[in-house]
Amino acid sequence: MAHAPQTFLDALAVRTWCGLALAALGRAREEIDAINVYPVADGDTGTNLYLTVESAATAVEAVFAGYEAGADGGAPSLADAVRAMAHGALIGARGNSGTILAQLLRGMAQVLAAEDGAAHTGGEGLRLALRRAADSARLAVAHPVEGTVLSVASAAADAADGAEGDCATVARAAHRGACEALAATPAQLAVLARAGVVDAGGRGLVAVLAALVETFAGEAPALLTAAPDGPHARVDALPEALAGPAESCADGADGEDGGPAFEVIYLLEAEDTAVARLRSRLDALGDSLVVVGGDGLWNVHVHVDDAGAAVEAGVEAGRPYRIRITHFGAGDAHARVGERPLRERAQRAVVAVVPGEGLAGLYTEAGATAVLARPGEPPASGELVEAVRRAHAREVVLLPNDAELRHTAAAAAEQARAEGIRVALIPTRSAVQGIAALAVHEPGRRFDEDVVSMTSAAGATRHAEVVVAERQSWTMAGICQAGDILGLVDGDVAVIGADVTETAVSVLNRMLSAGGELVTLVLGDDAPEGIAEHLEARVREAYLAVDTVVYRGGRQGALLLIGVE
Repeated sequence: MAHAPQTFLDALAVRTWCGLALAALGRAREEIDAINVYPVADGDTGTNLYLTVESAATAVEAVFAGYEAGADGGAPSLADAVRAMAHGALIGARGNSGTILAQLLRGMAQVLAAEDGAAHTGGEGLRLALRRAADSARLAVAHPVEGTVLSVASAAADAADGAEGDCATVARAAHRGACEALAATPAQLAVLARAGVVDAGGRGLVAVLAALVETFAGEAPALLTAAPDGPHARVDALPEALAGPAESCADGADGEDGGPAFEVIYLLEAEDTAVARLRSRLDALGDSLVVVGGDGLWNVHVHVDDAGAAVEAGVEAGRPYRIRITHFGAGDAHARVGERPLRERAQRAVVAVVPGEGLAGLYTEAGATAVLARPGEPPASGELVEAVRRAHAREVVLLPNDAELRHTAAAAAEQARAEGIRVALIPTRSAVQGIAALAVHEPGRRFDEDVVSMTSAAGATRHAEVVVAERQSWTMAGICQAGDILGLVDGDVAVIGADVTETAVSVLNRMLSAGGELVTLVLGDDAPEGIAEHLEARVREAYLAVDTVVYRGGRQGALLLIGVE
């Protein structure tokens, strides 16, 4: 659909590009997932690229919202927008291709956010940005291989170098060069030629560059591929032969003889010198190594057999966090196209957002697909949609377990329904309500009956949490100061105290005064020693016939979660 084109590079153009790129990847996601044959067959490159751009777009929107909420109601600068875009992509990068895309965007930001950035708002600035992007991405990969997204990025930059004119002219040239390079990838990598596919990561980059053209020209260009009867052929989609789940990577083996068992990704706070040593150590441990970022924050991606060693290397270099370890699975991720058996869909599954590693383990043991939401890092709708897909079921019950995630979960449910999955959203506001719902879940019942039963159990569970106040503020219980202990019941501050255990006892008494049969306690890592025993003893002494169950939640943000049902 045509839109009003942007005439030069500014913050609004960046915002528009991010939105159009996200939409383009959303449309192409399944196609890209289906053509991954190099080197790991885990079929999620399109999804990883989508989630990476979604994180970038969210960061840009946050910058605009911040300015709009300011006293002067101003607008962000180009530097503000591109830095937000690059940072959002960096912290949200998924998989090898997403990590490389984050570095491409970072390279562009380094040019467009430079002190003399006023001169970089036209075609010349875009040319420089695309060149820096391609060069920096290639440097980030330990062992670059031609026929991958790196080749496509370099070709786009080369084509842009030869273009004279405004941003639309340069963007069109870059897109054309990328399409030609994408069509050539099978001739560069034998594994692509044998499967009859182009590189999946490169295909995703073409979609992102098409969105760049649309930003400045007002309309998206057609996908171009080389053809025997002319320099370019217009095609609406890649051929049906381009099928088979696998993962596009920029380096590593050719994917036929197996490979490392784990994909390890984490964000890392570390100095440049430490990262240089980390690269050497990880390179010796495995393959598909990509380290992107700078200024103290890095995104690390590697395929290894010893996941623990890869994480330990990060600990030695600095502070790793948001650690994701994926086990590819023998005879699964490394199988060639057409050789991996299709897993039959389950009839029903539960997908739940959980605030800590301990609860994630608990939910997983109960048969749910858990989405980890660390403090300050709520999952985006794309991540929830991906979890619904990963559950691989015809019917899915979605538990957001947080009032703030209601709209995000609703958007994810709507998207999953559009893909033919029957999704029921139960508006759980706390993980303890999710536990109650999961306890009565029976896959053998009719879907509607199961949802009603789970909704009833969640609704009958009052929830509370004990947290530390971060700042002075007004509450329903009075004014609290930073460092005070707050007891929240059903989302509202009910108790302000100075001691964690005393505050927890007060909250528990308030909740049980209205009755109850079961108390659920979920302890955070920072909960004081012995608090669970103290609360259990209090329940036994004061409330006959009330049972107590205790779980370890891990790094869940709150010191303590309490449920009473």
